[in-house]
Amino acid sequence: MDANEFRDLGHEVVELLSNYLDHIEEKRVFPDVEPRTLHAFFSQSLPENPSPPQDVLAELEQKLLPYCTHVGHPGYMGLITPSPNPIGVIADFICSALNQNVGAYSIGPSAVALERRVVRWLTDLCGYDAKAGGNLTSGGMMANFIGLKVGRDAVTHDQAQHDGIRERWAVYASEERHVSIDKAVDCVGLGRNALRALPTDSDFQVRLDALENAIAQDKKDGVRPMCIVGVFGTTNTGAVDNIRELRRIADREHMWLHVDAAYGGGMLLSHEWQMRNRGLELADSITIDPHKWFYAPLDAGAVLVKDERRLTASFGIKPSYLTDELDQADERYQYYVHGFEQSRRFRSLKVWMSFKRYGTRQIGDWIDNNVRQAKYLYALAEKHPDFEAASRPPMSAICIRFTGASLNEADSKKLHAAVAQRVEQSGRFWMSTTELKGKTWFRINPVNFRTREEHMRELFEMLEKECHAFVRGDVVSRASD
Repeated sequence: MDANEFRDLGHEVVELLSNYLDHIEEKRVFPDVEPRTLHAFFSQSLPENPSPPQDVLAELEQKLLPYCTHVGHPGYMGLITPSPNPIGVIADFICSALNQNVGAYSIGPSAVALERRVVRWLTDLCGYDAKAGGNLTSGGMMANFIGLKVGRDAVTHDQAQHDGIRERWAVYASEERHVSIDKAVDCVGLGRNALRALPTDSDFQVRLDALENAIAQDKKDGVRPMCIVGVFGTTNTGAVDNIRELRRIADREHMWLHVDAAYGGGMLLSHEWQMRNRGLELADSITIDPHKWFYAPLDAGAVLVKDERRLTASFGIKPSYLTDELDQADERYQYYVHGFEQSRRFRSLKVWMSFKRYGTRQIGDWIDNNVRQAKYLYALAEKHPDFEAASRPPMSAICIRFTGASLNEADSKKLHAAVAQRVEQSGRFWMSTTELKGKTWFRINPVNFRTREEHMRELFEMLEKECHAFVRGDVVSRASD
């Protein structure tokens, strides 16, 4: 493909995506298609001969685009995958064209410099000083793993990374933690049984008395406390743990404090609901995901560490073929020495371009709109006799449930699952269900700059209608049609 063909195809792609975005609200949020149909679409064997690029694009337009989950649709209110901002989409195009490997300076010098600036923006946002560092990751899963790995090494004085785990250690986290914490505890060699899942209070914050009791019991049993994981914005309700008290306990017990702000970190940009005074800067390490509530396209997570030297201590292995004498003077920063990955996509470009294009003012306005939408839905549920909310939403996540019938919990679970399916089938919205305190809830989370208050009202009216239809038995009869 020569430059002219590339240019022509690029214009076609931009036209295709522009049309897609212009009409996104007319689409079904989630496709009405069977998995076997999708498998059949892509069942061809490995192609031997080339095809015209227009044919390849046409096939994607026919088989891929109509059957995506349209996360940019204002009715998408499920998992924390926001509408990607347009400049971030362009950034990914540029990123792939340049194909810089940010793992090593020699494969992307300007990209390394740009990522270091993005990391500095994020550390400044979290309240860290100039000693802090970090890197962009594939997401919160990898960031939480790195945070716990660095914490393990720090607490064991780097013995664990050389000799393995020789003692019994424990990690403490809320029952509302993200599942990535469980995986990270496993992957750093502690084993999943080393994780202490602690109960939460009525606001879904980790109970400090339960933490104190768990630590005391472990010490009595000969288990050494290693790390506390605080949550700055739980997935279900946006709850924020008491980070200042967690810091106090961690200091007393000589423990690492990691805070998962993958979702809630977006609130640092809020103009109406200030979250910069909640103690996030006290954490030893932080997970924050620009691809969540900064509206950057996937993938762009980040791990930040208060003392960048801890990253180097945990990952500073240099293969001979990458040795560079200029490293010693910090003239050529090598990300592979400061993180887990060596081949690293230029993820920071979309974050840099997003901040440059929209600034914290515009992104903060989008975030505040989403929070207002959640609070509006909370008000609708609270004043309705047949609904209740799990808690007043501090962020954009809200859980509500139907209480307008005398159902046991098993039947209530069936109701919420069936109604969520009906909402999906409508094509207007997509949301999920979740479990909180032994009850099933609708989990709704607008993280979309296209969502408006009218969408929240329409969704609530649909939930009300479908819940009552289920109680009457109408859902069962319609599902069999």
